[in-house]
Amino acid sequence: MKNMRHTGGEKVGKGSYWNFSTGERVTINAESVLPGDGSVTYYRVNPVVILAAGPVVGLLFAAFLPFIGIAIVLQMLLVKIFTVSMDEVAKVSSFNWSPARAYLAGRRQKKNAEKKMKEEKKKEEEKE
Repeated sequence: MKNMRHTGGEKVGKGSYWNFSTGERVTINAESVLPGDGSVTYYRVNPVVILAAGPVVGLLFAAFLPFIGIAIVLQMLLVKIFTVSMDEVAKVSSFNWSPARAYLAGRRQKKNAEKKMKEEKKKEEEKE
């Protein structure tokens, strides 16, 4: 079998050349140069082979479509499960520090001050 793979700018003989990445088909009637530079790849394939490959590719797609659907549903469920659980973990493991709050007197002093205020109120009520 002859070389089926050719690059752009290469001198080739008569035939049909297909660029599978763009779907472009180039028909060469006499010995000529393929369009494009060396990064473009063409394959010399008989058009009958291309037409016969269409139903085979369609059959493969139809055969694997249920598996593709199952994989998509599993991925969606796993994302839902792990995002919910990670949100819950983030809530539990977060700090009680908020940069927007300012405790200028400090938390301990504030709690002590509140306790003292309550004690003083009780003493005043007892005196009355």
